[in-house]
Amino acid sequence: MAKYQLQSDELDAMFAALADPTRRSVIARLGRGPASVGELAEPLSISLPSFMKHVRSLESCGLIRTKKSGRVRTCALNQDRLHLLSGWLEEQRRIREESTDRLEQFVTTGSVDSDGPTAKEES
Repeated sequence: MAKYQLQSDELDAMFAALADPTRRSVIARLGRGPASVGELAEPLSISLPSFMKHVRSLESCGLIRTKKSGRVRTCALNQDRLHLLSGWLEEQRRIREESTDRLEQFVTTGSVDSDGPTAKEES
């Protein structure tokens, strides 16, 4: 958990950006590969200027990168940022599972090892 405290502001910005369904749909679409802003906006029923606000939000938190070639702006996922997000989520899942394992051990045996059940399984 401590390793993610240094990146807390970055995680906050990414989760704030992902709180919007339009931005999540952009991320989902970009999972299939880079796309132009026009392609990304096409299935959505919002104006291009409104859509660009979503693109800028995703770009400012680093979840996507954009590149302009002539009149076409192409968007792509930033894999490093996605790894930061998935690593944080994985750590939260591990912490929750360890807590659940300790609770299960307490319920079934009446006590919990000081090392916890996970430490025994790892050795």
